[in-house]
Amino acid sequence: MSERVHVDIGGVNMGMIIESDDRLNPVLLFVHGGPGMPEHPLTERYPTGLEKLFTVVWWDQRGAGLSYSHDIPAETMTTEQFVTDTVDVTNYLRGRFEQEKIFLMGHSWGSYIAIQAAARSPQLYAAYIGVAQVSDQMASERAAREYMLSFYSDAGDEKTRERLRRIDLGDDSHLPAAYRRIRDGVMHRAGIGTTHAMKSVITGIFLPVMRNREYTLREKINIWRGKAFSQSTAGDEIYRADLRATTTELAVPVYFFSGRYDYTANYTMSADYLRSLIAPIKGFYLFDESAHSPIFEEPTRVLQIMHHDVLQAKCDLADAH
Repeated sequence: MSERVHVDIGGVNMGMIIESDDRLNPVLLFVHGGPGMPEHPLTERYPTGLEKLFTVVWWDQRGAGLSYSHDIPAETMTTEQFVTDTVDVTNYLRGRFEQEKIFLMGHSWGSYIAIQAAARSPQLYAAYIGVAQVSDQMASERAAREYMLSFYSDAGDEKTRERLRRIDLGDDSHLPAAYRRIRDGVMHRAGIGTTHAMKSVITGIFLPVMRNREYTLREKINIWRGKAFSQSTAGDEIYRADLRATTTELAVPVYFFSGRYDYTANYTMSADYLRSLIAPIKGFYLFDESAHSPIFEEPTRVLQIMHHDVLQAKCDLADAH
């Protein structure tokens, strides 16, 4: 089963791609990163296999990809609206697939949104899975900069190190423009970006998206339009938040997947956040060969955990609790 669906959510025509080897599988709603970066187009290059166990819903969020429109008011691109949208999409899926509860997975920016949805409406979810779980993103950015200063010094790349050294992230609640311009490039070259092996956003993300066979050319262009729109409207909210202070308890099983090389959403901060989080069941899983995207980098182990622990409401395979 593979189909494309458009649904009115909060007054916006939102698109999603639904994939499953068996329509009766439990539903997994995937809340993508960014903001504004749909991840289904990457699955041709980096297959996850999640459709073997779940009916996977790759939802393009408000203003992103299949859900992009120049008519979307910029003032609706808020954390509160994204959380509400997530709950509304959840209820649509519960009705359509006649499942009382579904599974919720958030990745990076998506984890910032999805964990708040799970905390708000726990009765809708069988479990929450945070991939590269955000906690205090501004603190994570500062830790990444310190790591890279050391990395590029050890690599003998004084030019890059000096560029980083001149940028002070300070205590501001947003990323300086000078840092935004170099951030993705220097993180990927240091192996701490989207994947540990990905050294270039062009070859690792842009080209796989443009070669994707399920999105039309217009839709691919809308991915980049939507990313720019989302970054300019919703991009700073995550840097003003500290989930450790605002989202402290979930009434559902909670699982965090982090890559050992992830400094985009610092893996030690994710582990610390889980330890402080109150939940009936919780497990932290560290992926030794991954950076920011274990579902793309180590899909076999992800499926093992999803099958053995998540679907069974256990945490036997967890590295920490």
